[in-house]
Amino acid sequence: MCLAVPGRVIEVTCDEPFERTGRVDFGGVVKSVDLTCVPEAGMGDYVIVHVGMALAVLDESEAESVLDALRELHSVMGGEGR
Repeated sequence: MCLAVPGRVIEVTCDEPFERTGRVDFGGVVKSVDLTCVPEAGMGDYVIVHVGMALAVLDESEAESVLDALRELHSVMGGEGR
């Protein structure tokens, strides 16, 4: 199964057309992410990320909806991250 997770862009670290990267916050966990496929993404935007690559920009309400569902799933599973 593949999983793509929404995160918020907190910094664009390289803005070259074929090497666009940034730092994305996933609820307190910050990771370096390839932003090449989402040239329109900027600081504060939510992006959906799979295997370190941002695939699309999400609006904030859609991102929050997905994050709420993930939090609910986590609590149903006992918060153990199984």
